[in-house]
Amino acid sequence: MIVVADNLRITLPVIGRAVERLGPGPIRQMVSACMHAGAQAIDINSGPMFRAPEKKMTFLVRTVQETVDLPIVLDTANPRAIAAGLAASGQKAMINGVSLEPDRLKRILPLARKYDCDIIGYLLGPDGHVPADAPGRMEAAVALFNKMQTAGISPERIIIDPVVAPLAWQDGNRQNMAVLEVIRTLPELLGFPVRTIAGLSNLTTGAPDLDTRRRYQGAFLPMLVAAGVNMVLLNVLDPV
Repeated sequence: MIVVADNLRITLPVIGRAVERLGPGPIRQMVSACMHAGAQAIDINSGPMFRAPEKKMTFLVRTVQETVDLPIVLDTANPRAIAAGLAASGQKAMINGVSLEPDRLKRILPLARKYDCDIIGYLLGPDGHVPADAPGRMEAAVALFNKMQTAGISPERIIIDPVVAPLAWQDGNRQNMAVLEVIRTLPELLGFPVRTIAGLSNLTTGAPDLDTRRRYQGAFLPMLVAAGVNMVLLNVLDPV
């Protein structure tokens, strides 16, 4: 299982200020700490990046890659930022991500094909909503897998994210049992050993305290591993 650090977030004030000022210091400190904590890849969560997306993403990618020798994940819904990040990367970067939402399919899949890079597919409906159960997620997986193949994306490049639900949701527990079922079933369903990724940090969105986060994440992580997940996105500086 590959551990992807989700610590580099533009929503953190220190990181947000560093990006606005194009100051590499805080970013270098963050990714170095993540590497030493055991991260095997770095998720660059830049948010939507409405202002100067190309300049900022190029800065982020170059700063991370000059600091650590780890794969990077471009985590943004802005296709212009994704394109700039892929162009700036000295090695293959991963796109995070695409879903059945028509605009994302239209604007992001061509980038994955052009740069022949890995791409994460979220199991969301065309309306952007999370399916309510395992059959709904599996239906979305088949549809998304077919869309990606039609767009010329090699199956080996596809990574499926079944979307871990916050336990704060009314049906969060049931949703996450569906996530485990999907991870176990997808390779057989698609007829291909498709890779999967899970955002463990999503589980405790809105949790009241650190102890609660650690307890719930620490219980769910072994379940994900037992189900066969290939990659986990988590806060590596807050060990579960």
